[in-house]
Amino acid sequence: MRLDKYLAETAQCTRSEAKTMLAKGRVQVNGAVCKKGDTQLKCTDTVAVDGAPLRYQKFVYLMLNKPEGVVSASTDKRDTTVVDLVGDAYPRRELFPAGRLDKTSTGFVLLTDDGGFAHDILSPRHHVSKTYTVTIDTPLTQEMCTGFAAGVTLADGTALSPAEVTALSPDGCTVRVVLRQGVYHQIKRMFGVYGAGVNALHREAIGGLALDAQLAPGQWRELSDEEVAKIAR
Repeated sequence: MRLDKYLAETAQCTRSEAKTMLAKGRVQVNGAVCKKGDTQLKCTDTVAVDGAPLRYQKFVYLMLNKPEGVVSASTDKRDTTVVDLVGDAYPRRELFPAGRLDKTSTGFVLLTDDGGFAHDILSPRHHVSKTYTVTIDTPLTQEMCTGFAAGVTLADGTALSPAEVTALSPDGCTVRVVLRQGVYHQIKRMFGVYGAGVNALHREAIGGLALDAQLAPGQWRELSDEEVAKIAR
């Protein structure tokens, strides 16, 4: 890869900004100042700007704690999106949410520019689980538990895969739901079959990776390679 392209992708700058950094002698390759943007880098080369090493990332994976009122989209003409919350931290990346949460729902949203990974974890055949804490307006019943485990048939005739639901509170109105597929408004529609309404929904985990408790609503951070692997497992 050319040095100027590498700079643009790792330092999150434009090609012209990369050329300016090179011209000012701010870029070092293997510890030596390099001003030639067309320098071809080898995989063993190290690159730094102002002495700070750069790390090449083919893709970006972000954990975001979605607040209520934000939409799960890359762009929207009316509402703030989950990508808007990241701001201009990744100007050279085309981030999108891998999976959706309703506007009124909160919790873990995965943002990435890796379309292949997103497809894999959303594909029904991979059975990547999503875990939610849900507040319903009537206590959980044994009929709901049995029905979820067998696979709920929605009002429109859609037959869903088996899911898990367990009570988290003594009154049975706060529950944990684990899904392994994604259907529009799925949890609300599933409880609706039993005459129950959903007052609040918070996604706690995707696959084997739980939402970081240190992230306040609206905050986000990058995932490590190990954390990305936990999602897919």
